[in-house]
Amino acid sequence: MTATDAGSAPAAGQQDFDVDVFVIGGGVNGCGIARDAAGRGYSVALAEMNDLASGTSSWSTKLIHGGLRYLEHYEFRLVREALIEREVLWANAPHIIWPLRFVLPHHEGLRPAWLLRLGLFLYDNLGGRKHLPATRTVDLATDQVGRPLKSTFAKGFEYSDCAVDDARLVVLNARDAADRGVDIRTRTQVAALERTGSGWRVSLRDTQTGARSDVSARVVVNAAGPWVDTVLNRAAGKNDAHNVRLVQGSHIVVPKLYEHDRCYIFQNADDRIFFAIPYQGDYTLIGTTDRDWKADPGAVKISDEEIAYLCRGASEYFEKDISPEDIVWTFSGVRPLYDDGASAAQVATRDYVLRTDGTGDDGLLINIFGGKITTYRKLAEAVVEKIEATLGKRGQSWTRNAALPGGDFPIGGFSDLVADLLRDYPFLADRHAHRLVRQYGTRARHLLGAAGSIEDLGRHFGDTLYEAEVAYLIDNEWVLSAEDVLWRRTKLGLKIGEDQAKALDAWINARTRRAEAAE
Repeated sequence: MTATDAGSAPAAGQQDFDVDVFVIGGGVNGCGIARDAAGRGYSVALAEMNDLASGTSSWSTKLIHGGLRYLEHYEFRLVREALIEREVLWANAPHIIWPLRFVLPHHEGLRPAWLLRLGLFLYDNLGGRKHLPATRTVDLATDQVGRPLKSTFAKGFEYSDCAVDDARLVVLNARDAADRGVDIRTRTQVAALERTGSGWRVSLRDTQTGARSDVSARVVVNAAGPWVDTVLNRAAGKNDAHNVRLVQGSHIVVPKLYEHDRCYIFQNADDRIFFAIPYQGDYTLIGTTDRDWKADPGAVKISDEEIAYLCRGASEYFEKDISPEDIVWTFSGVRPLYDDGASAAQVATRDYVLRTDGTGDDGLLINIFGGKITTYRKLAEAVVEKIEATLGKRGQSWTRNAALPGGDFPIGGFSDLVADLLRDYPFLADRHAHRLVRQYGTRARHLLGAAGSIEDLGRHFGDTLYEAEVAYLIDNEWVLSAEDVLWRRTKLGLKIGEDQAKALDAWINARTRRAEAAE
């Protein structure tokens, strides 16, 4: 794609555009839409004002799930769609998505056991489960999953959902989209939107250099997440759009609380639920919260109140008390839920809503409100159907059976892939090989290349991070900083110290400068 010079917008009625579709937002929805549209034959560009997955998409509870609690709010369509998508996404990305078993202890005085059984029966049968194991009743007094819990919890239920590396799901969608021709521009802000006859002029600003450029497009997709109303106001020249309810969700990470591989879903007296999930091998992830957020979405951070809430809730169930002093990391994000007028944040719908502005004659704008990671692929299909209605159909729906990069192996083949990598690269430690396969799948070999020793991987930046991997991320996954590497492409920030992170940043900056000088 060639951007036009600033101020040289196409004349009214002109039919020559730089791209068919311009996507605003590099989260899971934006990248999923760009990938789907490109795979059907449309020319596509995408702009993200920060790094990919730097907003809502990397601050989730890391689950591909139907949403058990949404059944209480009668969101049966959403739950069914999400349940079906669990196994579709698992098959497409078995390196970054894997099955989990969740233990739901029965809490006397909260939801009755018969209601839990009914909900789990629906959960097992509403979504056409094929590979994930069914629900079972658990005697917490004798089963190992009861050992970390207080003895007052005697009965529980165990059911299936899936885990996901949320940030990598975004990046792999972006990588596949780019492989299909999408022009992906990170650190690029949409400064203005202007209708020009039958399309749009999108004015862009590079947030690092300040350089400006314009792109013309037939259709603009507003997938800006918490900033969706900001973009809509910018396009309409108004300041009164209000379609999303910003809801803060926060998590804490503590040293692992138990040895087995099960997760827990706990009920609170305020009718909310929260999770305790094995995380990154050595930790337990606890969350999430739900409270309205009124300030800048980019400034969200966990509050002392939320920390106390999660510690108190976990301590009610676990034999070991959890205190703020145990916390090794916290993260917080804003979910841009569709504002359906719900009285409380926890009952606001998690379903997505699509709204269009304009037509193919005067420039179509598609705005996305709400949604959840589990249904991002279905949301993308729904958006591309609207694009087809304007630009004409150019290809069939295709993403249901299409592996994401590195995911081209069977859902039961993860351990075999790790074993094969250790056989061919015997100098790797087991946990190093496991991490590489978990993040890159079959593409782990791309970054290892012809290495015959650990020294061949280059400079060591701490834990299992080496120069070869960082170079791969710069060249293939839009990495520009240590933060991109340590907290989004990986979670090695949990194990790599501040001095090592500074050294990594310096190395990345030097390599980037050398590459720019060579151009």
